[in-house]
Amino acid sequence: MTVLLIILLVIIAFPIFWVTAAKIVRKLVHFPAPAFIGRLLDSGYRRKIQPPEQMVERSGIKKGMKVLDLGCGSGSFTPFVARAVGEKGKVYALDIQAAMLKQLERKLSRPENRDIKNIKLIDGNAYELPFDDASLDLVYMVTVLQEIPDRNRALAEVRRVLKAGGFLSVTELFPDPDYPWKSTTIKLGEAAGFKVDNVSGNFFNYTVRFRKP
Repeated sequence: MTVLLIILLVIIAFPIFWVTAAKIVRKLVHFPAPAFIGRLLDSGYRRKIQPPEQMVERSGIKKGMKVLDLGCGSGSFTPFVARAVGEKGKVYALDIQAAMLKQLERKLSRPENRDIKNIKLIDGNAYELPFDDASLDLVYMVTVLQEIPDRNRALAEVRRVLKAGGFLSVTELFPDPDYPWKSTTIKLGEAAGFKVDNVSGNFFNYTVRFRKP
């Protein structure tokens, strides 16, 4: 019984230790997820613990929408969103790291994804989005918002490019090193002028959907 208790405590304590240590490092140095972990971010294991279809539903992504995948990385969710918006929709996959976009480009060239024609890859950053004012229906970020050093500036830019009534979806996953409490995400969105439209999920995997008034 003692051995089992020790094992259980280790299992519980390790994620907490990992997140705490990672958060300390993150406070000292700001950097996006390195490109070499792109395969891990786009792995089958990731899709099991954070199903893309679930994120699409929680975010409110619908057919015909113009959607920005902000901080798309290697494209864990991009093809799923592209199919969700359909041929009349459009997905803009933006990332600050060209190496990540190269991984997504290779992914889209695979036979199973060659039918997808509605994705545009963009090498850019969250502070200067290359879109007109009020031109997008929805912007989503998956474990990205906390990686951005000036989150208020980024959210102001997101608000600029969204149409009135458009949506911002923020999804977070524990034990991501930058994992924030739901209350933290909600406060950030509201401070940027968004209204909470829906909160779904649990402690480990949640989505906050905001609406631009």
